[in-house]
Amino acid sequence: MNQPETLKPLRTWSHLAGRRRKPSEYEIVSVGLHYSDRQEQAPFELDPDMFMSRWYRKYRNDSPLTCDDWNAFRDPDELVYRTYNLLQDGQETYVFSVLSQFSEREHDKGLDPAWAGTLARLLAPSRYVFHTLQMASAYAMQMAPASTISNCFAFQAADSLRWVHHTAYRTKELSRTFVGKGFGVDERQYWEEDPAWQGMRELMEKVLVAWDWGEAFVALNLVAKPAIEESLLRRFGDVGRHNSDTLLGMLTDAQALDGARHRRWATALVRMSTAVPGNREVLRAWIDKWEPLGDAAIDAFCGALPDAPSAASEARAATREFRRSLDL
Repeated sequence: MNQPETLKPLRTWSHLAGRRRKPSEYEIVSVGLHYSDRQEQAPFELDPDMFMSRWYRKYRNDSPLTCDDWNAFRDPDELVYRTYNLLQDGQETYVFSVLSQFSEREHDKGLDPAWAGTLARLLAPSRYVFHTLQMASAYAMQMAPASTISNCFAFQAADSLRWVHHTAYRTKELSRTFVGKGFGVDERQYWEEDPAWQGMRELMEKVLVAWDWGEAFVALNLVAKPAIEESLLRRFGDVGRHNSDTLLGMLTDAQALDGARHRRWATALVRMSTAVPGNREVLRAWIDKWEPLGDAAIDAFCGALPDAPSAASEARAATREFRRSLDL
């Protein structure tokens, strides 16, 4: 009788055993964590006809954006929960040291009342935009076909919540100096009715119902976020400096650092995707669909910036330069 073969013990997890080096911390805690991709027809290992199973089959498994092994994706920054917290703890220490120093110098008392009105109209309501970015990132995190992609979306969602916090903090500070400007009172009305916000509101409301995970990624990371970052962060921050509001410029610069990291992982995912025949055309079609909405959001917001006639054209050019770098 043949003796059963004695299996040689693995020195690492089976899904990482093919590599000829010791797995990194990033690989150990980031790769192959999804269980919902084990059974294609029953993503949650329950009734295949269960609503969530049908949803994941339609909007993740059957996405036009395809790849034989999405788990091969790697975040260029190789962030894990531990290192993300270290990184952003430092960022928050910087942000709140800036806020504290400007507060001690009574920065807000030196602002022109007309500029304070602009902040009430264009800064305070931005927490709605940042919250939609957080929600869209959280949905894409749930639907992404690999845990290494989900992690990037999760950290992106957390960054967006930090931006909400920064905005709320500044809104409260400004309300103490400019009592009659509507800080903490009028944001929803501005968001729902002011022409400056309607492009971003339409864009983000539609992003939030882009169910296919691939289209959600394109709409959010390749169109909406660049449009928001180039207008609401970059151009608005520049205009703030021209109006003696250095604090606004420093805060938006800090937020833009997060945005640059988001673009790095989005670029890596696009380049991985375009190695698969047919994906380039899928991505390009989605960009063509969403780009007009991104342009409209830029035009509406930048059109409300005081003394910045070229802001919209500069912001649109910057978003296109980013997309050109993707070689689509």
